[in-house]
Amino acid sequence: MMHPPIEPYMSATLAGPGGGALYWEESGSPEGTPALYLHGGPGGGLGRGGYRRHFDPARYRVIGLDQRGCGRSEPWAIDALDTLDDNTTQTLIADIEALREHLGIDSWLVHGVSWGSTLALAYALAHPARVSAIVVMAVTTSSRAELDWITSAMGRVFPEAWAEVEALAGPGERPLDACARLLRTGTTEARQRVADIWDRWEATHISLDPNVRPGPLHDDARMRLNFATLVTHYWAHDCFVDGIIGRAGELRGIPGVLVHGRLDLSGPAVTPWTLHRNWPGSRLVIVETEGHGGPEMAQIAADAIAEFA
Repeated sequence: MMHPPIEPYMSATLAGPGGGALYWEESGSPEGTPALYLHGGPGGGLGRGGYRRHFDPARYRVIGLDQRGCGRSEPWAIDALDTLDDNTTQTLIADIEALREHLGIDSWLVHGVSWGSTLALAYALAHPARVSAIVVMAVTTSSRAELDWITSAMGRVFPEAWAEVEALAGPGERPLDACARLLRTGTTEARQRVADIWDRWEATHISLDPNVRPGPLHDDARMRLNFATLVTHYWAHDCFVDGIIGRAGELRGIPGVLVHGRLDLSGPAVTPWTLHRNWPGSRLVIVETEGHGGPEMAQIAADAIAEFA
C-alpha cells in the first residue's frame, strides 16, 4: 500500500542563485535517508503534497522543492516575464545544488515524475556524486523528437484541438514557438486566451489516459497562464537539454528504476525503453493498464524507493 498522508515538519524559502525565493519543505524522518522529489510541468508545483505518500516517513528525510517561477516559489513566471530567459534547466540544477548544500546533504535519492524525470536525469548527469539512486515515473527526456511527438504528431490524433493551436502561428512558424512568443507579449487578456487554448490542448492529448478526469487541466486561470508560459518557454527551447538518452551510459553506478504506462499515448514507451537499454544497472517496469501516471505506477515507484532506504 502507499504510505499514509503526512504533513511537512519544516518549510521555508531559499534565495535562488539567480534570484527569487525558492520554496522547499521537509517531511518524514530528520534522520532518514535523504530524498528529493521533483514535480512535473515545467511549472506544475508540489500541489497538495501527494508525492509524500511515495516515501516511508519512518525511513526517509523527504525534501520537496517548488521549481523557480511556480508553486510557492516567488515570483511566478507571469509576474516577472523579464526573468524568463534565466529560467532554464541549468538554472534549476543550480537551484537544486544550492538547496542540497543549504540542507547539508551529501547525496540523495532523486524521484521525479513526468518533466520531473527529465530534470532528475539532467541533475544526475551534472552531479552524479550527489545522487544515490533515481526513481522516475512517466519517463521523459524532453528530446526534440519527444516534443514533436507530444505536439504536432498528437495533432494528427486530435486534429480538432490541434487546429486551435495551429491557428496561433504565423507563416512558417511552429505552433509551439508561436505559443511561447504570444505568452510573453501582448495584453494580459490576449495571453490568457493563448493559455486557455494551450490548457485545452494539454487536457486533450492526455484524454485517453484511463486515470484522467474530464475538464481543464488547471481550474484556476492564473495557474493556466503560468503553467502554459513555463511549458512553452521550455519546450520551445527543447527544455535546455540535449542527448540525455545518448549520455545515459554516464549514469552507470547509479541504480535506477523507470516506471512507465503502456497507455501513455503522448509519451510512448520507446523513451524509457531506449533509456533503460543505454543505462547499465537500470530497471524498467511497464504498466500495461495505465497512462501518464496512476495508482499501480505510484505503488511500484513507492516500492522501488523503499528498496533504496
